[in-house]
Amino acid sequence: MANATGTAEAQGVTRALAEFVVAARVESIPDAVRHEAARSLVNWMGCALGGSHHETLDTALAALQPFAGPPQAGVIGRSERLDAPTAALLNGMSAHVLDFDDTHLRTLLHPSVPVASSLLALAEYRLQNGKVLPGAEFLEAFIVGVDVECRIANAIYPTHIEQWYITGTAGVFGAAAAVGRVLGLDAAGITRAFGIAGTQAAGLREMAGTMCKCFVHGRAAQNGMLSAFMAQAGFTSSDRVIEAPRGFARVLVGDCDLGVILDGLGERWELALNTYKPHACGVVAHPVIDGCLEVRNKHGVTPDQIVAVDLRVHPLALKLTGIKAPRGGLESKWSLFHSAAVVFCDGVAGEAQYTDDRVFNPQVAALRERVNAVADAGLRDDEAHVAVTLVDGRRIDIHVEHALGSVDNPMTDGDLERKFTDLAGDTLPAGRAAQLLESCWQIGKLADAAQLARFAVP
Repeated sequence: MANATGTAEAQGVTRALAEFVVAARVESIPDAVRHEAARSLVNWMGCALGGSHHETLDTALAALQPFAGPPQAGVIGRSERLDAPTAALLNGMSAHVLDFDDTHLRTLLHPSVPVASSLLALAEYRLQNGKVLPGAEFLEAFIVGVDVECRIANAIYPTHIEQWYITGTAGVFGAAAAVGRVLGLDAAGITRAFGIAGTQAAGLREMAGTMCKCFVHGRAAQNGMLSAFMAQAGFTSSDRVIEAPRGFARVLVGDCDLGVILDGLGERWELALNTYKPHACGVVAHPVIDGCLEVRNKHGVTPDQIVAVDLRVHPLALKLTGIKAPRGGLESKWSLFHSAAVVFCDGVAGEAQYTDDRVFNPQVAALRERVNAVADAGLRDDEAHVAVTLVDGRRIDIHVEHALGSVDNPMTDGDLERKFTDLAGDTLPAGRAAQLLESCWQIGKLADAAQLARFAVP
């Protein structure tokens, strides 16, 4: 394992990554990766629409709107227009607030939020200034930006996520890369943008279950965008932000293998490993939800029949979603105990199952107390065992080998379309939602990527 302070393998990582951002050959991106990018955008846009009127967004807008700059870009699913960096922030927040967004399962990074949120705000800003961002260019910058953030995340996972939200820390580099590529920065400019981004990399895990969690993700979009614009203006920074002794990796992780950042660069695309959530909560709880749904639906089990629910899960599931008694809707997304209980009660784990009302529902709360969980290091993070003991003495055992939505058990395009339509339904008329959905699928052919924002206004 290389040391983050700089073996030969680690030297020049920041600059090499910047050169890749500038020189990445669009013709080298496989069609399957381009299609995965469109799937990611469909999912991201649906999640942003679904979260656009969450109380978190209302609160943030009330606080920030008095200080916002000129109306350069819109807020997805709403009528407000703000300066482009603030729009990137709010769109990133709305896309993550339901915890329904995509996940790079190898690192648990949510790749689309920082990159797509910053690029859409940039597309609108450019259009207002007489420049069009073609959809093909948007798509390519998105793919490159996601590759950058995921590769950095690969190097710092899993140690890093003990204390930090990896989307906040690694995601800011993805947004800087994508925006910097569109702005036409050279390798030196992208390197400066990385330095500016790296010094803003943040996001504490203490914020789980609060409005700050989605704020972390939105800030990655906003700060990455600002980093690219500041670099374009000549703002200086370290040219070794990732690998330096007092740089990103050393300070936020310690020793790690920075060589994985450059391994297969330009040949293997991390977006090919992206996954999507069928359930509106922390992804490590999804195998448990699938198992509980199978018990409920296949065996007709109702909450009053259950004596105990015993879960065997990957250690990370308990570490990240081990809250036994959540104090509200946002925190319940990080409780596999709540997820198991509410699924038996409701038969679904959508956004409506992670509200204050469901947390404090007597039936859900009582069943939550009968859910137990243990960690098993021999399991994969998309695997779980669910055992349900019933009042008649029966015991039902379910093994979930791969959760729905994982790389080995993916959601189909049709699944993603249904998810999008469900999330958009309370915000957009059906006709407008259909236009937006089609535009996301056809992003590479759009003359103007800002069309996405126009269709996303109620």
